[in-house]
Amino acid sequence: MIEDKNPQRTSISQLGEFGLIDHLTRNFDVTQESTLKSIGDDAAVLDFKDKKAVVSTDLLIEGVHFDLAYMPLKHLGYKAVVVNISDICAMNAKPTQITVSVAVSNRFPLEALEELFEGITHAAKEYKVDVIGGDTTSSQKGLIISITAIGEADENEITYRNGAKQTDLLVVTGDIGAAYMGLQVLEREKQVFQVNPNNQPDLDPYTYLVERQLKPEARKDVRTLLHALEIKPTSMIDISDGLSSEIIHLCKQSKVGCNLYEDKLPLDPQFISTCEEFNIDSTTVAINGGEDYELLFTIDINDFDKIKGNPNFSIIGHMADESEGVHLVTRANTKIALKARGWDALSE
Repeated sequence: MIEDKNPQRTSISQLGEFGLIDHLTRNFDVTQESTLKSIGDDAAVLDFKDKKAVVSTDLLIEGVHFDLAYMPLKHLGYKAVVVNISDICAMNAKPTQITVSVAVSNRFPLEALEELFEGITHAAKEYKVDVIGGDTTSSQKGLIISITAIGEADENEITYRNGAKQTDLLVVTGDIGAAYMGLQVLEREKQVFQVNPNNQPDLDPYTYLVERQLKPEARKDVRTLLHALEIKPTSMIDISDGLSSEIIHLCKQSKVGCNLYEDKLPLDPQFISTCEEFNIDSTTVAINGGEDYELLFTIDINDFDKIKGNPNFSIIGHMADESEGVHLVTRANTKIALKARGWDALSE
């Protein structure tokens, strides 16, 4: 494909704030019965009748959470929606609506925002959520995205972080660590490009890893899968900051200990080979890397037969008495205290 060296650049100031909102939201459809009023008034109106509403919000800030050197704006819009929907899925709830707020500097033309909102629109349709409002404003530096996600669930369906019991099994969906290694690949190729702009990156050997970083998916299917298996998780959290951090969150909130088994960690073959290429320990990355957006949850030990052998889930450990602490049991059968070394937005 030949790159357009002179792309059209329409100044956002030509539209004004309300004209911009009308322009960017024209493709949003209303599909949820609970949405009585979406964009176009002072506030949205929702009606969940006899269900409970769950709400979560996240900020994505340029230079902190994403790098536009390798993150296409369409992918960024999609990912911004996914990371918030993942929090709703982690409550064992159904996502139904989102609000979208953006702050942009004058270096972004209208066409850039159209690309961003194309990704947001695609994600809203993919996950069947209504975009019901938000805000736009200026930023002195870079791009800031804030999305609030809303979901619904029956009261007895909602799963919190504090329900794990001492004998529960620890279960994870999918595989872990790939998103972090995707980031390492992109960062390496960015550095190579900065040295020699004529050297185009070859990402074909890392397709899965890069996709896990640039276009993650929230596990909206898990709620249905567990319901079909007649399993109600005792606690649940999504893996955004790293497996070790999330396990410690569950243990702290539930006042239990945990034994995580190294040989049970679900790792993708491309992830393992890339760790070897980078000379990085795969277990270290798997338990400390973030942005997998898989779900980590505990189930009653009596549900073992319902879940064993299911390709969607991996039993990676079990909970224990709080006094035992939180440990990684290595392949050599030695115990190592698990520390929260995942993503910390406020670390220096």
